[in-house]
Amino acid sequence: MPHATAAWLVDNSALTFEQIAEFCGLHILEVQAIADDTAATKLTGRDPLRSGELTHDEIEKGQADPDYRLRMHKAPEAVTRTKGPRYTPVSKRQDKPDGIAWIIKNHPEVSDGAIGKLIGTTRTTIAAIRDRSHWNIANIQPKDPVTLGLTSQRELDAAVAKAQKAAGIEQVDDGRLDTDRASLIEQLRAEREQHARDAEAAAIESQRDEHGLAPGEIMPGVQDPFRKVSE
Repeated sequence: MPHATAAWLVDNSALTFEQIAEFCGLHILEVQAIADDTAATKLTGRDPLRSGELTHDEIEKGQADPDYRLRMHKAPEAVTRTKGPRYTPVSKRQDKPDGIAWIIKNHPEVSDGAIGKLIGTTRTTIAAIRDRSHWNIANIQPKDPVTLGLTSQRELDAAVAKAQKAAGIEQVDDGRLDTDRASLIEQLRAEREQHARDAEAAAIESQRDEHGLAPGEIMPGVQDPFRKVSE
């Protein structure tokens, strides 16, 4: 969570924007946008001291020397899934029946137990959807549980592959997983680039307002030669 960590460092330290940007792996303009409260999303700070990623001594060294580069005390701990029922955010729980219906329709070989682990639901609910006795069956529409955010593509593919192997069904690789992964990577890259552009634009506008520049000026009386001015 680099942006949340940057927000905490901006609010709770005297580190330079450059130091924070390098430590968090962000562009300096993103940090400036966070400091100016012009970032696209309001961030809640994440304390790197509590997580063990930084120490007080390390922050003090950085505050004493603007050229000092912070060293991470330990890498962030990877989020691991614990045993027990899958937790589903309240906002997504109403989507569970749609995700269950999708798996039943497209992968009937997957057992109720496997569906329960994927979606985080009970066998009773799954059985009710299978035999269409669910109280809300008229409003249930099969929807991809991955798209709904109920499970990951990797977990769904693993469950389907295991069920197909147990049922003796020949597995056909249609390349969908590679395509989905490439699309997701491209989407995330585009969102990050757009966020950087928005942060840069916000920082420029903030500087322009601070120095009293007219629209299109990069310095008093000097127009931006790369900006198209409408007639």
